Amino acid sequence: MDRRDFVKLGLAAGAATSGNRVLAATGNGAAKQLGTGGILDAGVWEQQQMMEAGKLTSHALTSQYLARIKTIDKSGPRLNAIIEINPEALKIALDMDRERKLKRVRGPLHGIPVLLKDNIATADRMSTTAGSLALAGVRAARDAHVTAQLRAAGAVIIGKTNLSEWANMRSTHSVSGWSGRGGLTLNPYSLDRNCSGSSSGSGAAIAAGLATLAVGTETDGSIVSPASICGLVGIKPTLGLVSRSGIIPIAHSQDTAGPMARSVADAALMLSAMTGIDPKDPITQESAGKVGDYRAALDKGGLKGMRIGVARNFFGQHAERDVVIEKALVDLKAQGAVLVDTEVPNIGKYSETETEVLLYEFKADLAAYLKEYAPNAPVSNMADVIAFNQQHRQQELPYFGQEYLEQAQAKGDLETPAYKDALANNRRYARAEGIDQVMKEHKLDALVAPTDGPAWLTDFINGDHFTGGFSSPAAVAGYPHITVPAGYVHGLPVGLSFVGTAYSEASLIRMAYAYEQATLHRRAPLFPPSVSLAAR
Repeated sequence: MDRRDFVKLGLAAGAATSGNRVLAATGNGAAKQLGTGGILDAGVWEQQQMMEAGKLTSHALTSQYLARIKTIDKSGPRLNAIIEINPEALKIALDMDRERKLKRVRGPLHGIPVLLKDNIATADRMSTTAGSLALAGVRAARDAHVTAQLRAAGAVIIGKTNLSEWANMRSTHSVSGWSGRGGLTLNPYSLDRNCSGSSSGSGAAIAAGLATLAVGTETDGSIVSPASICGLVGIKPTLGLVSRSGIIPIAHSQDTAGPMARSVADAALMLSAMTGIDPKDPITQESAGKVGDYRAALDKGGLKGMRIGVARNFFGQHAERDVVIEKALVDLKAQGAVLVDTEVPNIGKYSETETEVLLYEFKADLAAYLKEYAPNAPVSNMADVIAFNQQHRQQELPYFGQEYLEQAQAKGDLETPAYKDALANNRRYARAEGIDQVMKEHKLDALVAPTDGPAWLTDFINGDHFTGGFSSPAAVAGYPHITVPAGYVHGLPVGLSFVGTAYSEASLIRMAYAYEQATLHRRAPLFPPSVSLAAR
């Protein structure tokens, strides 16, 4: 891996003991730049170099992130990205430091602070709630498989992030980034704008330097959209590469966890740690022999000779965003890629049946999760959750309703012919007659398109208003999707998506890394109260 050592040891060592610089946002819209003190902005490789050199400890690093959470998340701009701090974080960090002294380094994530989205089970003193007050205070019976994998890799789980309640599958009129338990997460690039959902807290937290890495989850867009809007790299893996067990579900046919990071290299390291066969999730058996150490894919020349299809039917929804992405296409060609204008076929043939499948599976999968991971919770099924929200309307239903919960409750079981037909339809048109078809026809290595539009103003009256994204084809197919920062529209980040066929993560990482290293678009947020139209 050829990476530039951009954090000098002296600077980083100083950052480990110095205070954080604090935001000063004024009522007239001015804002002073908020720095994180070097090492907190750094990535896994740089932090590990410091720890290996004896100039930084996991305990010091974790302490600095916890202090920054107090400064940025709980005061100052009050991003509200963190829903709960792990009271055992510093103890875990000390344990990792002791292991390092004994030369027992578990791998690249040893001692690295990580945040988990609050729908990922942790068998510790933290709750696992999906943002719902119905599960507040409920501790999971055991770790999710992905939690266990990260612990085994030496990661320090320092807390959980806020999210769109029930992973944004509660209302047809929702506001992304809001939950009854956690409130609203703010966008660090413009505090009056949305982070997108449902991994909004994970996106805002990593963009703002509140941890090194975070885990998000996606059913359709919930990793890649907030990653794009928060200027991050996000990887939605192939369905089955990462276990689904212990994650509060929407739908087993599309749900997956994935990394959110400030660089492709960090996301690749984290993905390597998250994968693994899980006996409790049979679909992970399909990944046997298809998983490797994704560090090997970090090749600056990874775009040379790659045939990339430009999915033109995902352009045209936002003119300024498209200007940014057209420049990205020029950069891809400059790095040796061969571009082919094309379209992803049949996307309209599963737009409605996707929702049908999600509703059926949400009802069944939620009940199964609650029975296994939260047997002592006050709710045990979808009907209970609906009733709880009705009984606590002031806290849970002040801005929007629970239409999706009610629609899911009205569905039958997973033996219902309508469900089976809808699922078969989705797989046919998203896979064989969708992504697979266009890639085979043009002999492509990947597809690219704008990930999403720039962040919209948060609006509790009208709800979310997306400007068109590229998440659904890969989400419905269960195929991998990576987004990388591509530029800005009035200071708001815009991402470029790379999508491929099943288990093509290594190839996509190679291309995404080459693009990232050639362009280096990411800039840290400045926490302005609103967008400056003069900014580009």
